[in-house]
Amino acid sequence: MFVPNNACMVPTSFWLTGIPGLESLHIWLSIPFSSMYLVAVVGNVTILAVVKVERSLHQPMYFFLCMLAVIDLVLSTSTMPKLLGIFWFSDHNIGLNACLAQMFFIHCFATVESGIFLAMAFDRYVAICDPLRHTSVLTHTMVGRLGLAALLRGVLYIGPLPLMIRLRLSLYRTQIIAHSYCEHMAMVTLACGDTTVNDLYGMGIGFLVLILDSLAITASYVMIFRAVMRLASPEARLKTLGTCSSHICAILVFYIPIAVSSLTHRFGHHVPSHIHILLANFYLLIPPILNPVVYAVRTKQIQERLLHFLKAAAQLK
Repeated sequence: MFVPNNACMVPTSFWLTGIPGLESLHIWLSIPFSSMYLVAVVGNVTILAVVKVERSLHQPMYFFLCMLAVIDLVLSTSTMPKLLGIFWFSDHNIGLNACLAQMFFIHCFATVESGIFLAMAFDRYVAICDPLRHTSVLTHTMVGRLGLAALLRGVLYIGPLPLMIRLRLSLYRTQIIAHSYCEHMAMVTLACGDTTVNDLYGMGIGFLVLILDSLAITASYVMIFRAVMRLASPEARLKTLGTCSSHICAILVFYIPIAVSSLTHRFGHHVPSHIHILLANFYLLIPPILNPVVYAVRTKQIQERLLHFLKAAAQLK
């Protein structure tokens, strides 16, 4: 596995370090990570079950919420089982194809999730700024098309990343990836040869997804707030803004960890590597954990259905 520093090789597998610098604490770190993963899975599966059973929730906003739940399940499951395997069984090895597949799923579904938030912002814009046309514009067919468009955009944007690594970067200085999962830049930095194309494409995708999506979402909410401010009574304004509060919280839960992780990676050169890796893992775990909580707290129908489930389970005992 180890080769001279000036040598290059064609690896068939890589070695994920886990949380570098905290190897002695891996078994203890597995406790919070496994707990968070379990909470994420249970929370998102519960949201899917509640929306399926409760017909009053068969509305565009909750269909988008189900899409978020599926995406969050894919994101967390793409990384956590391997990370827990490293913590529990020292299973550091990952094949090249498996590594590229993991990288694709992580970046692709993060892109899809950003697209779903954009679609949800459009839903809130139509519901508040043009309420009479909301049901005719956001039909079930349109919701499905918006979800499919977000998925196709993610595949088209991220699909070239593993292909460019596979076709352009066949030689590597080492097989050791100082990360807990196969992240694009973590792999590119190990490659021998010119990585300019890979670097530029990765930065371009990051700009297109994070910057443009966040600007479009911000623009939609500027128009929403302008419409809300034209309402006559303060009660009507608060009630209308209340319909957006869950979406705003979910957006902040998604974008803030990504922004903190990205800024730390780009400018925090003196930040210990284990902090970088922990932040990178948290931004894949925090949204799957908090999204179900945010919508459960803010949605009366979800609360009532959850209480019904709990009462039914208590009666069975």
